[in-house]
Amino acid sequence: MHPNKAFRSATREQNLSFANERGFGVLSVNGPEGPLASHIPFVLSEDRSIFGAHLVRSNPILKLLEQPTPALMVVSGPDAYISPDWYELDDQVPTWNYVAVHLRGTLKRLPSDDLRAHLEALSSGFEKRLLPKPVWEIGKVAPEILAKFERMIVPVEFTIDRVDGTWKLGQNKPDHARRGAAAEVARSDVGQMIAELSELMNDAAEPQ
Repeated sequence: MHPNKAFRSATREQNLSFANERGFGVLSVNGPEGPLASHIPFVLSEDRSIFGAHLVRSNPILKLLEQPTPALMVVSGPDAYISPDWYELDDQVPTWNYVAVHLRGTLKRLPSDDLRAHLEALSSGFEKRLLPKPVWEIGKVAPEILAKFERMIVPVEFTIDRVDGTWKLGQNKPDHARRGAAAEVARSDVGQMIAELSELMNDAAEPQ
């Protein structure tokens, strides 16, 4: 997380809302030979105190879950390179604007009996974002095929203890400079989710 307090004003609820909207991140734990990481989708509980996910049975992270284990979920959002020319101010340097949320807590393995409910919640949450497309339901998969897939994955649960967010959007720059840079970001192609980042930069005068 960025140490500048100007980029750390988002509330816990705003950071969790961002994580919930993304629903995808990098899960990391400390392994015996160094950090392990896995890119996975997840679904937050209604009270946003935990999230459910699943790992492929061969994932080395599972070998560490004989007991609950400290873990980190990194959820990344829009980002873009910022040229110092865009601020129209003297003595600026290149930088990168971005949004990222870190969820720290405890990861544990769940019984196989919990898998179906998790998969239904995960797929339903994303399918509903595709409306008016009819919502795909897990019952559409033949039982024998579904059973085969379910044997390949293991449900896990992450209890969220700490939430940190960086919303680095040029809040430390004068309003006109930040908005000017936002306009250039919208025309740039160095980064990802460029339009979203430009919009966030334009709105950055208000606390995120």
